[in-house]
Amino acid sequence: MDFITILKAVILGIVEGLTEFAPVSSTGHMIIVDDMLLQSNEFLGKYVANTFKIVIQLGSILAVVVIFRNRFIELLGLKHFRGGESTSKGSKQLKLTHVLVGLLPAGFLGLLFEDYIDEHLFSLETVLIGLVIGAVLMIMADLFGPKELKMQSVDQMTYKQAFSIGLIQCLSLWPGFSRSGSTISGGVLLGMSHRAAADFTFIMAVPIMVGASGLSLLKNWQYFTIEALPFFAAGFVTSFIFALISIKFFLQLINKVKLVPFAIYRIVLALVIYLVYF
Repeated sequence: MDFITILKAVILGIVEGLTEFAPVSSTGHMIIVDDMLLQSNEFLGKYVANTFKIVIQLGSILAVVVIFRNRFIELLGLKHFRGGESTSKGSKQLKLTHVLVGLLPAGFLGLLFEDYIDEHLFSLETVLIGLVIGAVLMIMADLFGPKELKMQSVDQMTYKQAFSIGLIQCLSLWPGFSRSGSTISGGVLLGMSHRAAADFTFIMAVPIMVGASGLSLLKNWQYFTIEALPFFAAGFVTSFIFALISIKFFLQLINKVKLVPFAIYRIVLALVIYLVYF
């Protein structure tokens, strides 16, 4: 592959890393950038190009694992401490079963409609719809969410709340809607702080995105060639580096700015893309 082709992978990796965990839809941004500027379908083929957009999310997921490593060690039962502080055996805290309960709805529907989503929803038009409708949900969450917070920490979550957030996460199966946008909005509507909802979003993202990427790899394995590996490697590494930066920044920012600024950005972006492209 020539330098220009690798540069396209780097650009998509940057877009993925910067947007995966902000409530603006990383998949939507990749589709927009790719369809309007890079057009990876032309040199990779449709199925490999779609798989690339999913697989480079593994770079972002690796960044989450690095940042939340103590939390994941605790969830797996390997150590009973977090941040250097002991937790009592009977204290209330997030468990792996909370995460699994939150994953059930989107995991089931994702498996059921995977082929339909890949075939019909990875387009610029559907992304614009997802951007706008997702923005409306985010604005509603900030405006109508409980003023008195029930949960300042993700450790206060119940199984019912985890399942309810999982149901709302199903909306993110529509490209452009945003996984973090839907789950953070759901958490806020249930009385969680924005930071607590973001923490649960990032933790849930790891198994569901690893699963989605793995299934996509198995399904499209026959389309891969040795020549395409540098393209995937460049996108993966770039998305990991930029996700590390963006996640840390977002977690410091979300409780201060909340969701409305991101929603406004989504609506403006959708409007600009519509006017330019259509």
